[in-house]
Amino acid sequence: MLTDKQVQDIRSRFRIFDRKIYLNSCSQGALSDAVEAGLEDYISSWHEQGSPWELWVERYEAARTAFAQFINASPDEVAIVTSASAGINSIASALNFRERKKVVMGEFEFPTMGHVWLAQRARGADVQFVSAEGNRIPASSYEKMVDRNTLMVPLTHVCFKNGFRSEVNAITEIAHRSGALVMLDDYQDCGTRPIDVKASGVDFYVTGTLKYLLGPPGLAFMYARRELISGLVPTVTGWFAQTNPFAFDPQHIDLSPTARRFEYGSPSVPNVYAAMPGIQLLSEAGMENVAAHIKTLAQSLLRHALDLGIQAKTPANSAGPLVVLQSKDSNLLMQKLAESNIVASNRHDGLRIAFHVYNTMNDVKAVVEILRKNIDLLVREPATVGTND
Repeated sequence: MLTDKQVQDIRSRFRIFDRKIYLNSCSQGALSDAVEAGLEDYISSWHEQGSPWELWVERYEAARTAFAQFINASPDEVAIVTSASAGINSIASALNFRERKKVVMGEFEFPTMGHVWLAQRARGADVQFVSAEGNRIPASSYEKMVDRNTLMVPLTHVCFKNGFRSEVNAITEIAHRSGALVMLDDYQDCGTRPIDVKASGVDFYVTGTLKYLLGPPGLAFMYARRELISGLVPTVTGWFAQTNPFAFDPQHIDLSPTARRFEYGSPSVPNVYAAMPGIQLLSEAGMENVAAHIKTLAQSLLRHALDLGIQAKTPANSAGPLVVLQSKDSNLLMQKLAESNIVASNRHDGLRIAFHVYNTMNDVKAVVEILRKNIDLLVREPATVGTND
């Protein structure tokens, strides 16, 4: 567990906390001095050397290795892409829907996942959605729908709307029993706890740097299980997907034997420079420590919400990082928080509070005070309506 001093030392590296309480890592991580220095390092290399592509590609490959270590994979199983959408599309383009047609996903997926697979209907995909039971989707609901005709099970780890955490291992086992593949979208969790893609058993894993990895937008990573790579030939491709991009041969496709075959065009070098310091900062803090700290904060807010009779969309036993409270007017509630220099976000009728390693119990207290003052803007648990606080 991180000490208060360690958390404050980390927090001091994020300038925004000089003037605001930042609780919006589910949308964009706060900017640290380390990430800013990474961008400056790139600019210096551009100024001083003009076009040092050998250096930039070296950094690019170092990023691949660093992320592979972060998720317990091998570098040759990791593709560097510009967004989660790009990675998912690359895999989708490599599949056919002749023998197996079904794509089974829960209704809690981020729109990207739904849109990419719905677009495959033109190629024969039969996309089916697993319905939620309130603010949860139990693994048993997947078991009712996944069968021998299922090709892919896209799965969000943490729902962006309500903070619900999927039963990844159980759903992966269900899919694999029927011979289906699993693609895990970990964008709303990666950077908050240790990750082991081998232990989870997923076939594909995708995330990006702009949220809890504390990096910039425009960079994402995708893991593909080694045994699957050679059998997948994406039809969405580019020069950096080739075995030797610098062969400059436009007349032949020679896809890399590694996960690099799922990449497209020129790498986003500035974002590589900016992203790696964020991952390093988290690694130095220790991911077990980060997870424990976030859980403490999330549980504290959920307990306060319960005490105030506020209806939470997020399960009461959640370890975070996202806590979502149901609001009658989430836009107005966001405005009330902003007036007190608290940065949060909302989706539909949910106020989203996202905790990270740089947040503190004082941040929780500040949010609770605003909630208390604006209790009329929140949906109350039925048993507490009309009672005194």
